[in-house]
Amino acid sequence: MAPSGPGSVRRRCRRALYWIPVVFISLLLGWSYYAYAVQLCIVSMENIGEQVVCLMAYHLLFAMFVWSYWKTIFTLPMNPSKEFHLSYAEKELLEREPRGEAHQEVLRRAAKDLPIYTRTMSGAIRYCDRCQLIKPDRCHHCSVCDKCILKMDHHCPWVNNCVGFSNYKFFLLFLAYSLLYCVFIAATDLQYFVKFWTNGLPDTQAKFHIMFLFFAAAMFSVSLSSLFGYHCWLVSKNKSTLEAFRSPVFRHGTDKNGFSLGFSKNMRQVFGDEKKYWLLPIFSSLGDGCSFPTCLVNQDPEQPSTPAGLNSTAKNPENHQFPAKPLRESQSHLLTDSQSWTESSTNPGKCKAGMSNPALSMENET
Repeated sequence: MAPSGPGSVRRRCRRALYWIPVVFISLLLGWSYYAYAVQLCIVSMENIGEQVVCLMAYHLLFAMFVWSYWKTIFTLPMNPSKEFHLSYAEKELLEREPRGEAHQEVLRRAAKDLPIYTRTMSGAIRYCDRCQLIKPDRCHHCSVCDKCILKMDHHCPWVNNCVGFSNYKFFLLFLAYSLLYCVFIAATDLQYFVKFWTNGLPDTQAKFHIMFLFFAAAMFSVSLSSLFGYHCWLVSKNKSTLEAFRSPVFRHGTDKNGFSLGFSKNMRQVFGDEKKYWLLPIFSSLGDGCSFPTCLVNQDPEQPSTPAGLNSTAKNPENHQFPAKPLRESQSHLLTDSQSWTESSTNPGKCKAGMSNPALSMENET
């Protein structure tokens, strides 16, 4: 076993430091449990009925908060599948080719059968030099995790994890339950907080727990409400935080609504089809994170004609045109809810996920 050098020690120290925010939240949560369940409910509340109701509601919110927080932290971010990695021969070819058109031609050939539509600002194939793979749509490289993350939203220090396709639903529920947790504590603690300032509480250590508990709950409620509201808006528009700051680029140009399918379908893409799982931190998001239905608001003039049964003049957000592209089965069913897709005069063998991407094929020909 090779001895660990200075670089390895630094990496370990850095990884340990990344856990400080998580430890802080855990300690704060532990103190809030003691302050509310013991000092407020058991010590300060005199009405037995009020004690029972508050403790039952509190423990339900506490359990959902901890469950969703745990899932957000320990759900590993998903990385691109093997089909997006270059073969050994393609890597060698890339190393030999200088940066420029020849370099892009190698990437275009490698991406020909992949379900990708987004490009760089210059119109080039999105390629990660560090991971040596073609980036799927909505995938980005995280400098902290040092890997490409599917549908990356952001790297969150409070969970010491990347928030992306695999745990975005858990992150939303974590925000929702933490907000409910703080609002519930502030609301039920308010009358005792008032008593603290009017000298209506007995002179015990519970007084200070009640005061600081209300301040902490009220402060976090304000910050969490704005953050949760922002992410609800992102879900309604089918955007990630990165896409909100920098709109995705397609062949026809930048399109901030390129992935929006309408409010209902946008919600289902994150939470799934079965509503019974929406409020539980159980993975139910649609798709595989590598391919997404797109909604081209400004139709690409180089795109082939729309499939039969698709109304090209529809202006309803639920009925935008969808480009012909190889979508995963779990994602393409979103399109068939309101559109009828039929295949005419095509080879059945090309209907599989590996069929040629028309946009990229045309690019190779020009």
